Amino acid sequence: MVSTIGDLGEFGLIARLTARYPRTDDLPLGPGDDAAVVAAPDRRVVATTDLLVEGRHFRRDWSTAHDVGRKAVAQNAADIAAMGARTTALLIGLAAPPDLPVAWADAFAEGVRDECAASGGTVAGGDTVRSDVLTIAVTALGDLGGRPPVRRDGARPGDVLAVCGPLGLSAAGHALIAAGLAPPPGAPADGPASAWAPCLREHRRPRPPYAEGPRAAAAGATAMLDVSDGLLQDLGHIARASGVALDVDPGLLRPDPALTAAADRLAAAGAAHRDPRSFMLAGGEDHALAAAFPPGAVPPGWRRIGGVAAGEGVTVGGAADDGAGWDHFR
Repeated sequence: MVSTIGDLGEFGLIARLTARYPRTDDLPLGPGDDAAVVAAPDRRVVATTDLLVEGRHFRRDWSTAHDVGRKAVAQNAADIAAMGARTTALLIGLAAPPDLPVAWADAFAEGVRDECAASGGTVAGGDTVRSDVLTIAVTALGDLGGRPPVRRDGARPGDVLAVCGPLGLSAAGHALIAAGLAPPPGAPADGPASAWAPCLREHRRPRPPYAEGPRAAAAGATAMLDVSDGLLQDLGHIARASGVALDVDPGLLRPDPALTAAADRLAAAGAAHRDPRSFMLAGGEDHALAAAFPPGAVPPGWRRIGGVAAGEGVTVGGAADDGAGWDHFR
C-alpha cells in the first residue's frame, strides 16, 4: 500500500504531482524534459523566488496542505503583480521527509493548481529532494505585456498613496491561531468564530488582487510593492528607494469588521490589546498591493491611505512610528 512519498519514490512522486497541472499557452514545453520552455511574448521575463520552511512560514497543525499550496503560489504571484506583470509559470522545489503522507502531497499540489487558476500561469517544473524539514521553494515568472515594470523608486512629491486588498487580517488570523482561539485547519469557523473567520482565511490562504497590478501599471502607478512584511515597513522600501517622505493618514485606515471582531476576541481572551489599526500598519502576509499614483490616477477599487512629500521616511498622521514589521533575522 502506498501511503507516504517514500513509498512512491522520487520519480513516482514527480509524475503524480505534475499530472495535476494543466498546460497553457505560456508553456510550450512543460515538465518531462531536462528543462521547460516558457513563452516570453514581451521579450522580458519578470522573476521572483521565495522559500516556505515548516515551523517558520507554516505549520501542518495550523494549515491544511491545500492552504499551504495556495499560499506558496500567492506570495510569489503577488510579487509578480506588484511589478505590473501577470504570472506565466512557476518552478517548485519540494524538500520533504520520506514519511510525508502522499495525501498531504496530493492536497498541496491541488492547492497549487487552484491558486494558479486564480493568479495565472501553471507549474513548468521543479525538483524534489529528501529533507528532515519540509521546505518549499517557488520561483515565479511573469510577463509585462509591453509596459515598463513598476519599481519602488518612482514615487514623487505630490503623489497619492493607495492600497488594494486587505490589511491586517492575516496578522490577526495568526494571533487567533497562536492564542488557541481558532478551529482546526479545514474545520468551519461557525458560531461566534464566524465574525473573525476572514482573518483566519487570509492568514492560511491569502488572496492577493492579482489583476490590480497590471491595472495599476496601466493607470500610471509610479511605485508599487506587495505588503508582505507590514504596511509601514514595506512603505519604507518605497520611501528609501524613491528618496521621498510617505505619510499614512490614520483616518483613512478603516478596519474590516472581521479585524475589529478579532481584536475584541483577543482582548477578551487576555491577549495583549491591540488596536485594529496596529494590525493594519504592522501586520504582514496579507499580500495586498500598495502603490503611489499621480493625483487623479488612482484606479477604482483602490483606497487612498496617504500621500508623498519631499523628505524621507514614513510617518503616520505626521508622527514617527516604529513600524514594527517582519524581519526573518530578528
